Order: sequence, then C-alpha cells, then structure tokens
Amino acid sequence: MVSFPLTASISPEGSAAGPDAAHQALPRDRHGAAIDLDAARSELEPLDAIGRMRWAQEAFAGHFAITTSFGIQSAVMLHMVSALDGSGAWPAIPVLWVDTGYLPPETYRYADELCERLQLNLHVLQAEISPARMEALHGRLWETGNPEDMRAYNRLRKVEPLDRRLEQLEVHCWASGVRAGQTDHRGAMHCLDPVRERWSLRPLLAWSRRDVYYYLREHDLPQHPLFEQGYSTVGDWHTSAPDDGTTNGRSTRFGGLQQECGIHMPGLMGEGI
Repeated sequence: MVSFPLTASISPEGSAAGPDAAHQALPRDRHGAAIDLDAARSELEPLDAIGRMRWAQEAFAGHFAITTSFGIQSAVMLHMVSALDGSGAWPAIPVLWVDTGYLPPETYRYADELCERLQLNLHVLQAEISPARMEALHGRLWETGNPEDMRAYNRLRKVEPLDRRLEQLEVHCWASGVRAGQTDHRGAMHCLDPVRERWSLRPLLAWSRRDVYYYLREHDLPQHPLFEQGYSTVGDWHTSAPDDGTTNGRSTRFGGLQQECGIHMPGLMGEGI
C-alpha cells in the first residue's frame, strides 16, 4: 500500500507552504514526475469539465477516482464518468460514495437508479462505527447545537471513511462536483488544489445552476427526487432542508452551524474541518 508522508504544511486555502512543498508532500503523475501546480492549473483552465477529467485520468492512470454524494447535481459528473469509462482506453474510474447511514430514502433509490443506468464502478464507503453504536456512545451529535459535535460527526462518518478508501485504492487525484458559487470556501478554490496529501480536481468549479440544469436536460438525466420538494442541496436527512426563501443553498445544511462537511477541507484526516 502506498503512503504519502506529509512533509509540507498546507494552508487553510489549500496551497502548500514553501516554493516546492506541494511537490514534496503530494504524489506524482503516472510517469513519476512531480506535478507543477501552476502549469497544471494553466493547462486545466481552458478545458471543459470532461476534458479536465480526461486530463486527470491520463495523468494519474489507475490512481484517479471521483467522489459522489448522489445529491442534487450528482448525475452530471456521473454521466461524464460513464462516457470516459466507455472509451475503453483506461480502467473504469472508481466512484466513491460515502454512505453515512443517515441518507434520505430518496437518495438511496436515486443512487440505485443512476448506477443501473450508467453502469458505475461504485465503491460504497461507511464508517467503522455503526450509526447505532455511535449514538449509544456519543449521542445524536447533530442535535446538540455544538459546532464541535457536528465536526466530530462529519469526521467520523464522512472524512475518515473517504480518506481510508483513498489510501486503500492508492488514489493520487480525486475529482468532485463542487462549484464556486456554493460556499465562500469553494469560491476560493482552484480547479486543482492539494487536499490532505492528494490532488483534488474540480471539473465543475465554474458551473452555474443554469449549467447544471441544461446539462441534465440535454442528456435526459433524472433529477434527485427531493429537488421537486424545494431542496437545492441534500446530504443526511437530519441536516438537510429545503430552501425556504430566507435560507437557501448550503446555508440549509448542518443546522446552519457550517457549510462544509470537511471532505473538501485541507488537513490530515479532516484536521481543520
């Protein structure tokens, strides 16, 4: 199993400290060459979303994966993955889904629908501690109103299962469907950033809600069932809510305590969530 020791400090913005720190801390491409972050960003910037994913597929052959939540806009990237997998040039891209055990029933059914339609190479990730055991030992962490408890919940049920599987699969670069307009943190992202010792690619970073809507319509992709009930974002059933005209988008998540679950934050094993 490949392990990448952290030899550079990563700033809250996700950039490495020092002139060559990112190269020392992060895995190299499939040829063993260090990634020149500025050059890579320049190469990625003019590419469309699927072009960015193809770049990563080629640069990190066999060590590239994507994450999905099977949320409101997830069908976009999953459809792109199915198109890349259909080319036959590279192995099927692992699709990593963190199942917290607390997702709405609609999300589980939506995941089955998309997997059957798109024939995804799906990996279901779960915490080492079951929901029942977690509640017995630590209580219902999302109900306390304490931000520290919410961070502990997200670390246990989301960040640690993802980081563990990234290590097991020897993933050097992973892509997600985050968009700059979703949160302040995401607004400061680049199309490629170092996150917890790996490269994080954001193919849809510059996309708007309109872009997502028209892509779904053009490719006849199903919407998440909760979209019609007013949800613009959905995660766990207990920390998701529909837009109500006052609270919208990511502000509806996590009881208003935070906008990020920690998966897209820098730091080792979720540190700095």
